Amino acid sequence: MRPAETPLPPSLAPSPAQTPPVHAVLDAKFLPPAGQSIQVLRQALCEAVRRASGQLVLVSAPAGFGKSTAMAQARERLEADGVPTVWLTLDRADNDVSRFLSGLSEAVNRLGLDSGSGDAVQTLTHAQAPYALFLDEFEAVHEPAVLGLVREVAEHLPRSAHLVIGSRQLPQIGLSRLRVRGQLVEIDADRLRFNASDVIDFFRQRAPAQVLDAEQLRRLHQKTEGWIAALWLAAMALERSDNPAEFVDRFSGSNRAVADYLAEDVLARQPEAIRRFLLRTSLLRQLDASVCAALNPRTDCAAMLERLDAEHLFLTPVAGAQRTWRYHSLFADYLRTQLEREHPDEVARLHLAASGWYESQGRPVPAIDHAIEGGDYPHAMDLLDEHAEAFLEQGRMRLLTRWFSSLPAAQLQQRPRLQMVAVWATGFTRGPWEAMDLLDHSGAEQSPDPYLRAHANGLRPMLLAMQDRAEEGLRLGRLALARLPTGQRFADTALLNAMAHITTISGDAREAQQLLDAARHEHGGGSTFNRMYTESLEGQLDLLQGRLRHATARFRLAVDATHAVNLHHTHGNAWAGVFYTSVVYEANQLDQAEHLLNVYLPLARDVGLPDHMIVTHAMRSRIAFLNGDVDAAAMALTELEYLGNQRKLPRVVASAKLERARLLQAQGNAAAAHDELVRADDPTLWAREQQQRLVVHDVQYMALARLRWAVAFGDAGASIEPLRAQLQAATAQGRRRRALVLQLLLGLALQRTGDSAAAMQETGSALQFACQEGFMRLILDEGPAVGALVQRYQALHDSGQVRDPILGEYLQRLLAAFGPLPTEPEVGAELAHGVLEPLTRKEIRVLQLLVEGYSNSAMAEKLFVSDSTVRTHLRNINTKLGAHSRTQAVAIARKLGLLG
Repeated sequence: MRPAETPLPPSLAPSPAQTPPVHAVLDAKFLPPAGQSIQVLRQALCEAVRRASGQLVLVSAPAGFGKSTAMAQARERLEADGVPTVWLTLDRADNDVSRFLSGLSEAVNRLGLDSGSGDAVQTLTHAQAPYALFLDEFEAVHEPAVLGLVREVAEHLPRSAHLVIGSRQLPQIGLSRLRVRGQLVEIDADRLRFNASDVIDFFRQRAPAQVLDAEQLRRLHQKTEGWIAALWLAAMALERSDNPAEFVDRFSGSNRAVADYLAEDVLARQPEAIRRFLLRTSLLRQLDASVCAALNPRTDCAAMLERLDAEHLFLTPVAGAQRTWRYHSLFADYLRTQLEREHPDEVARLHLAASGWYESQGRPVPAIDHAIEGGDYPHAMDLLDEHAEAFLEQGRMRLLTRWFSSLPAAQLQQRPRLQMVAVWATGFTRGPWEAMDLLDHSGAEQSPDPYLRAHANGLRPMLLAMQDRAEEGLRLGRLALARLPTGQRFADTALLNAMAHITTISGDAREAQQLLDAARHEHGGGSTFNRMYTESLEGQLDLLQGRLRHATARFRLAVDATHAVNLHHTHGNAWAGVFYTSVVYEANQLDQAEHLLNVYLPLARDVGLPDHMIVTHAMRSRIAFLNGDVDAAAMALTELEYLGNQRKLPRVVASAKLERARLLQAQGNAAAAHDELVRADDPTLWAREQQQRLVVHDVQYMALARLRWAVAFGDAGASIEPLRAQLQAATAQGRRRRALVLQLLLGLALQRTGDSAAAMQETGSALQFACQEGFMRLILDEGPAVGALVQRYQALHDSGQVRDPILGEYLQRLLAAFGPLPTEPEVGAELAHGVLEPLTRKEIRVLQLLVEGYSNSAMAEKLFVSDSTVRTHLRNINTKLGAHSRTQAVAIARKLGLLG
């Protein structure tokens, strides 16, 4: 039986900036475990995987239970059935969303699926052809964005597709939800354990000349409890034992101590040359002759590896162009412990040798990793001194943060220039508060080094703006601009971008545009990070002025700036990715928006920028509500409020309450929505917001929220003049997007006061502008009442003498997105007949869930019944109420007072 393999760490993983997406090292990730002559066929497990099309198969157990081997056998079985398969071994480097998606895209290519969309996740979830994707060593992945993408694939897996995940622990990908839906097949340690028959088969293959008798095998099976790694280690020891019966008698235990004991027993019997080689190379997760030679300069490493492979000692071969192996994870841990115990002075030198080898190969990332792992911090910082600026220009902030967090603070303080790079990286990964603290303690602004002063000059205004302190940032930023140029292109460009952001907030769009033009000229295309920053900020300017099409193009460029251009736009920096997601949502591309949120919401949450957190959580809530999951919609806003309180950001807390009021209003809960608006009303905060230009509050602010509530539940007539005043101010300020929403609400208020002609005039003006720019969700999110206005305006447009075909097509798309829109006369006609038969308690509960926005499947899950039962309830409700649609049924139930 082939033992489990050791994950490939980031130290051995090629950097995307160093290599193309499919490199020889990355290519090895797609190689399944090499077949061995000694294997026990797991027919039942293979059949379970084979039958589980359309379901996630989770193979989960601790190390040494044969997960990878069982998966590899299942893969062979599927290939024999003609199902295209691909194997992808994950490692810690796959917590980088870009790297993971690159691997997933290559997997799609190898499966031969039609990836015309360029989006690997959507290709996998919409594939018509059968396929099988195997993800091994999934325990290495913990990044929420990556987990969200895998969850998306699992939840929308096509019926003919197979997804098989091997992991040492239960992954956080919504297993409970999948389990309830019947979309999960679990193969755990109990199912993976060898039974007595498997043990006999294994030992007869392993040592036919020295087979234990049936009783001894039974006892060995009982002592190991079927743990495959322990049996495999025992077999190795038995081959070198003079008295097998005695070995079985003294063998005991089934936990980690067994591995240590057997490893020691086997290791002690090796010649000194082999033992020394094993210990010295235990620091490497992937072995080939070249890198091993760097740690064993007087050894024929190629011959040594071939010998170990031939004797089935410790190594797991990885098939490929070059002979490459990995140590069994249990052995690797033991060997490293032994190395540190027996030769503690050699550990640092071995890491340094590995670091030097990778450095000679032009691979700074693993070179730095090995220097840090070996505790050779000066060498790591020497390498960082050489390469950190390049990584900063590339926008590789998370990689830099990982390194800097591993370096001793005292030693880092001796490298002030590296400290400045650490401040930049921290600001865009752990948030501006931690970065500001580092900057305050650096003394850079008073340093005689012009490099340090230049970076501090660019950093402080930017960090202030990121902390929602734009006024302070503006004051200090103007002083900083007067010091340009400093000769440090990255810092100067970042300052120009930061000041463009701040002047946008302060309302000076012209100055912001001039600063962006200067930033573009300063970096000259040399800094991918600053190019992302510039394009993203210009996109926000466009959005504030209602230029949705221009903004969409800008955000797309910004997202792709830090990586090779791709079609799915999920590799970008969260700063730009959040706003790109918002315009995708605005275009009503909800599946794509949800997909992007899986990537960018966790990143936005980690950085903690107020606008980014508000935008992502509000979108998450609205999409969940549209999908019928009211609980998830509320949870997203609860998390937003918690984050705002935790990080002392009152604007975030108030925004969460404002969005919750909107959610409650969409559910028809007027009283609760009003109470939430009262809770969100912080006069000082909203007065300040009215003096600023923040994209997130362009169409979501307190005065507008109160008017929206009044039009829906209060005195619509009294709202007309305040709406006109707000509309006039928005128009004067060039805030076309805000004006669009205000016009829609004004049209609704006029309609409810009986002035249909004026209502159609305002609605028509709003829709004509919305058509030009392609706005969808701004209209759809105002609810069915606005949908009815759109419906009336379409009737006027279609009956007119001059028809605009582009506007006509746009109105059709809008109405199709709204869905059924019952009219008041229809409801009144049905009410005349009353309820034909009383509704049951269960039917009333279904109606309540329907009002809350639940889908059929969500209601089924909530009520613990099947989808067909929910459909039966809905048919009975329509029959009893005399309704012809869900919307009409809810309207009738409201009129009859059935919903309280």
